[in-house]
Amino acid sequence: MKGPAVFLAQFMSDAAPFDTLPSAARWMADAGYVGVQIPTWDSRCIDLKQAAESQDYCDELAGTCREAGVEITELSTHLQGQLVAVHPAYDVAFDAFAPDAVKGKPDERQKWAVEQLHLAAKASRRLGLKAHATFSGALAWPYLYPWPQRPAGLVEEAFGELAKRWRPILDAFEEQGVDLAYEIHPGEDLHDGVTFERFLAGVDNHPRANILYDPSHYVLQALDYLSFIDIYHERIRMFHVKDAELNPTGRSGVYGGFQDWVDRPGRFRSLGDGQVDFGGIFSKLTQYGYEGWAVLEWECCLKHPEDGAREGAPFIEAHMIRKADKAFDDFAGGSDPGLNRKLLGLT
Repeated sequence: MKGPAVFLAQFMSDAAPFDTLPSAARWMADAGYVGVQIPTWDSRCIDLKQAAESQDYCDELAGTCREAGVEITELSTHLQGQLVAVHPAYDVAFDAFAPDAVKGKPDERQKWAVEQLHLAAKASRRLGLKAHATFSGALAWPYLYPWPQRPAGLVEEAFGELAKRWRPILDAFEEQGVDLAYEIHPGEDLHDGVTFERFLAGVDNHPRANILYDPSHYVLQALDYLSFIDIYHERIRMFHVKDAELNPTGRSGVYGGFQDWVDRPGRFRSLGDGQVDFGGIFSKLTQYGYEGWAVLEWECCLKHPEDGAREGAPFIEAHMIRKADKAFDDFAGGSDPGLNRKLLGLT
């Protein structure tokens, strides 16, 4: 496992030091990070089209980060991926993620989003990256709770269409040799293990259809996030280190009662302030040979982001495990080829 790294999306702003990639990268390096994950929709960080077309630009971008003391871990198209599949109920809200030229034009917006993913595949390859972060988008999400009763075939139709839209994108990532890691996330049709399996079946178990593992989203669903690693470790290509807590009351539970984040029973927290068993997570990921990055995603309704970032790097560093290169009881082993037969009374 590599790290600690940090996702820059929640930190970039119009105020220094987070108004440019070089200054933001230097700040993160000073805070103890050795890698940064880049949001491709933020022009302060990257020109995605240029990155897809120019190796010189990508070399310069990577050099800028190295000079600041970090390397680029992955690129992210969370916002563009969301626009690959949008239910009409969310058209107005998700127009905020799109350029002005395609706002109010769902078909053109979706086409633009797909083009963005294709550019991201090429840019990731030029930067020498192995994985890419995104969202799946959602067609069935408004029907999450089965009331009114869902008509037969509704979910199957939604996932069939989702797979149809993503299959060419997955093929494009295959051509570039890059894994596409979907963040399993409420609000997306891929929000738990069962929905990921539905999607995976729809794309014929595509080798590039993989997972960005973020335990905070499982805590808020009351999902067993440690068993999730046991089940899906072969598909986990990315890891967001993010904490959360779920404290249901007699007034509100998992659904949150439409309350603001600070008042919800389920809340994202800075690392160490929530309920996530990171010792268990890092142990399981190490057990299964995870070789990707451990990336802080800061989202906390209480703590200042800069404080969360400064605390995050040493927290991740303290949980990272250097995997043993020999068994602890090797000293007591034997090397006699006939020993096993002797122990079994066969010789």
